[in-house]
Amino acid sequence: MKNSKLIIYSLVIGVTGMLTFTGCKDEEVPDIVNEEELITTVSLAFENTITGDVSTFIFKDIDGPGGALPGQFDTVRLAADSEYNLTTSLLNESVSPAEDITAEVEAEGVDHQFFYTISAGLNITITYNDIDANGNPIGIINSASTTGVSSGFVTVILKHQPDIKDGNITTGDTDVEVMFVAEIE
Repeated sequence: MKNSKLIIYSLVIGVTGMLTFTGCKDEEVPDIVNEEELITTVSLAFENTITGDVSTFIFKDIDGPGGALPGQFDTVRLAADSEYNLTTSLLNESVSPAEDITAEVEAEGVDHQFFYTISAGLNITITYNDIDANGNPIGIINSASTTGVSSGFVTVILKHQPDIKDGNITTGDTDVEVMFVAEIE
């Protein structure tokens, strides 16, 4: 009888311990994932600061990377010895109505930055004119200056740099990268 009471007592202690252990277990909270948006369209709008004329150059690939070839891929053509206001915008045109990704990038400015790389010999300079809440550039609103006649490439890269934004093009993940042929005439 003593052994059976000991066994029952041991079982009660063991079950109570297991219930206490599992009842006090911390709930696992899933990580919040910043879902990557599909960017189908990159638009560069150059407004001449003297004439007010706007020239817009577009890269459009409705099905995103892979699949069909881009439906539109403009060559950037700008006048030599000119000043421009440059606005970069992003859309997801695979949905209707099109989703404005630029607004999201601006809202999450502390986590994003556009980079503009200019190939050797192309006479254009791009300067940031917007900043995030921490005083770092975003790159949606810019200035562009051209000098002599030339040709080359302007590459537009949007980096996603959550909690690591440091102005370095190699930091973070690339959300979009498009290399435009450019001609300064």
